[in-house]
Amino acid sequence: MSTLSSTMLAAYLQAETDVLLGKEARLGDRVFRSEDLAEIRAGRQEWERRVAAACDRASGAPTLGGLRFSVARLD
Repeated sequence: MSTLSSTMLAAYLQAETDVLLGKEARLGDRVFRSEDLAEIRAGRQEWERRVAAACDRASGAPTLGGLRFSVARLD
């Protein structure tokens, strides 16, 4: 799993938590408030996808066109 992906996911999770608690959150040079919650959640979801993809690549999970699948053994 990529360290950058994990770090960014943690930052977005913290930002989402802070905004839900009524605080301002900073990611880099940007300041987010409650009206920016949808943007924070979209960013979090993107980094969750990236972390999941990195984990799948590391575990050798099979993919077809970017979609994960499993193979059943019928012996």
